[in-house]
Amino acid sequence: MPRPTSAPSRRRIPSVDSLLRREEIAALAAAHGHGLVTAAVRAIVDQARARLDSDSKASGILDDLPGMIVREVAARMRSTLRRVLNATGVVVHTNLGRAPLSAAARERVAAAASSWCALEYDLVEGKRGSRSSHLERCLRLMFPDHAALAVNNNAAAVFLALHTLSAGRETIISRGELVEIGGSFRIPDVMAASGALLREVGTTNRTRLDDYGAAIGPRTGLILKVHTSNYRIVGFTQQAGVRELAELAALRGLPLMVDQGSGCLRDLSAAGIRHEPTVDRLLADGATVVTFSGDKLLGGPQAGVLVGAPDVIARMKASPLYRVLRLDKMAIAALEATLDSWLRGAEKSELPVQKMIAATAGELAQRARAFSEKLGRRLRGRAVVELVEGASRVGGGAAPEEDLPTTLVSLRPAAGARGDGVEGWEEALRGAPVPVIVRIADGTLLLDLRTVEPEEEQELEEALAACLAPAGSE
Repeated sequence: MPRPTSAPSRRRIPSVDSLLRREEIAALAAAHGHGLVTAAVRAIVDQARARLDSDSKASGILDDLPGMIVREVAARMRSTLRRVLNATGVVVHTNLGRAPLSAAARERVAAAASSWCALEYDLVEGKRGSRSSHLERCLRLMFPDHAALAVNNNAAAVFLALHTLSAGRETIISRGELVEIGGSFRIPDVMAASGALLREVGTTNRTRLDDYGAAIGPRTGLILKVHTSNYRIVGFTQQAGVRELAELAALRGLPLMVDQGSGCLRDLSAAGIRHEPTVDRLLADGATVVTFSGDKLLGGPQAGVLVGAPDVIARMKASPLYRVLRLDKMAIAALEATLDSWLRGAEKSELPVQKMIAATAGELAQRARAFSEKLGRRLRGRAVVELVEGASRVGGGAAPEEDLPTTLVSLRPAAGARGDGVEGWEEALRGAPVPVIVRIADGTLLLDLRTVEPEEEQELEEALAACLAPAGSE
């Protein structure tokens, strides 16, 4: 039975039509479209009815209906693909878009997006050209005597290679390399979709060369080795290396494909990353084709790159699947600019991912100390700001378990401070005009400046002050 006290309040709720006729709501409809604003008005009216049904004393909501509608429309119009500040210390953060682009890459993307461009037009010959030619120029210089092709992402590169080289035939792979990466994406599933037949050999922790040799038969189309870029098997282990697999493949007349994944192009052991094989090394060891991502350690846009024997790459380029998986003009522009940075040896100064990885513990400690002192003054009485030793991560399915030493800025509520504690702070930071993504551990909020550009520090400080400091304290 309805509550008698709520009925009068419910009857005071304006109709949707009358709200749409209000001057401020009509202006919203003119600016954002009648359909969107009508849906927002209906949603707010429904909310008001529900509130009044549950609480007859909530009649004050009626006075705020226009404001609620304005806020609802703004929320519906706000893009969910928003810029954020990454203070987690995870350099290649898959959930935050992986590699940020360099200034040169951003400029080339803007130029390609804002005007006509010679995507498939040969300016020298004055006739139709190939969109793959733009990246082939860079990749030929980077990998002499090899051919290369770029597609939408590394999963697409693996799929194209498997379909071209092993559809309807067996692909031999170690059980220890049947990996799953983010989003429940599994190598066996990719194989099945590509038409390749899975032939797993060895055990999870030990697969010898003889295991591969014994599995080769008349139905074998390919030997596949997958670099375990997002996990590590330790202890009693053994895995056949690329060089010995290449010798076996050559002896038996088979191609060897290596899914390197991470896009590591240079030795990163000086930065503390010791288990990432470079693409050059894998090719030198005899891999027929190597696949890797463009938006991990390479530091570019989402892409999958295939580098290998010219005749094999030519077969993939001729496949109808290549057209399905090819890159658009903006990804090509960004990847070309990124590869140019590598060709000039400027990757550590121009590519954000490489700069972040190369940042030393001393440099980060100095930045953290200066930042914590400024932040401590602004948050006095509200938060205790301290420095603690910690570790950054490469992330993004690259260099698992490899720690990069860093200095963290730690924040916890000051004695007697009111509020929801670090969980409330974290939620408020996610809701900031420019959201800030942080870590929480052991009751403290942690900031790692490795993944914060120096020019973003002031913006980070302002966000922290607004979300953590009590009103009127500044």
